[in-house]
Amino acid sequence: MTIVVAITGSSGVLYGIRMLEVLQKLGVETHLVLSDWGERNIRIETHKTVGYVKSLSSRTYDNSNMAAPISSGSFRTEGMAIVPCSMKTVSSIANGYDDNLISRAAGVCIKESRKLVLVPRETPLSAIHLRNMLRLCEIGVIILPAMPGFYHKPRTIEDLADHLVGKVLDQFGIEHNIFKRWGDNE
Repeated sequence: MTIVVAITGSSGVLYGIRMLEVLQKLGVETHLVLSDWGERNIRIETHKTVGYVKSLSSRTYDNSNMAAPISSGSFRTEGMAIVPCSMKTVSSIANGYDDNLISRAAGVCIKESRKLVLVPRETPLSAIHLRNMLRLCEIGVIILPAMPGFYHKPRTIEDLADHLVGKVLDQFGIEHNIFKRWGDNE
């Protein structure tokens, strides 16, 4: 299995980092793209280095490299997850702007009918944000907001992150046990 992962400039880069850590442990091949602000937010919001985050991926590309393999539909993947996804990136994808590798790779997923999961992390949402997300949802893009659930009784920030990451993995049919599911009595 091969999944493209992007981390953009929204707050919540912890989700993207944790997703890469879990995918690496599960042996899933990942192709990573970091936006400039995604890299900055790694430094602002976490104690991780950009080098560490890149080391979690099978392959990493510069966001300006429009010739990267993931910019072509002939490069086979199961899809892409953008975790977190900035509203700028949502807008670029929704309007077919393809101004960088992240939005181009997302556009490839759409045109090739591959799974595309966006994890927006913004609040409050404006009518413009909602319209862009609705436009994407109507064509089959999964909008999975970074809204924590509490039925699994999280005790740490990592528990909250794992719940969201598990929800993204579920969209790709990836088996995991990183959170307690509703109805599990253990």
